[in-house]
Amino acid sequence: MRPERDNRAGEKSAPEGKVLVARFGAAHGVRGEVKLWSFTQDPLAVTDYGPLETPDGRRTFEIEQLRPQKDFLVARVAGVSDRSAAEALRNLDLYVPRERLPPIEDEATWYISDLIGLDALTPDGAPAGKVTAVHNFGAGDLLELAPAEGGQSVMLPFTAETVPEVDVAAGRIVLVLPREVDDVAGDGPHDLP
Repeated sequence: MRPERDNRAGEKSAPEGKVLVARFGAAHGVRGEVKLWSFTQDPLAVTDYGPLETPDGRRTFEIEQLRPQKDFLVARVAGVSDRSAAEALRNLDLYVPRERLPPIEDEATWYISDLIGLDALTPDGAPAGKVTAVHNFGAGDLLELAPAEGGQSVMLPFTAETVPEVDVAAGRIVLVLPREVDDVAGDGPHDLP
């Protein structure tokens, strides 16, 4: 089970009909290059979807050149020719319209933006909460869930054991709490800790 890496900043909801695919970082050097973090499954594929847009769609960016660096990409952006112009792009989220993305053909793969907002139900159909974000801090994907009863959100591993069913069309996931969460509570299974 693996979500496509299209919305790593899951806590931010994408504008309607758009998917977050990248973010500009700091300027790289003095000739207008900028660091780029790609959230696509193949990081270099970020250029395959046409011009990248700001959330409101008012500004678009064409990547003229892209090369991998250690933990990021280095981009040359059309119209950006010096360090000051590159620095002005820092922390700018970049989107593409959803229709530009390829369809998903694998039943065990989803765009992360499709998971945000899904209702979480227990195996017996009781409401458990709502998916508010998908994170990955290096050890696997985590679902952030706002509990149905309110309170602090919880993070749960996004694995086949914890989430045995994802039905994007129906707007829901089935959630089975991991054994460790049940043991922490001390008195048996719970819908949420």
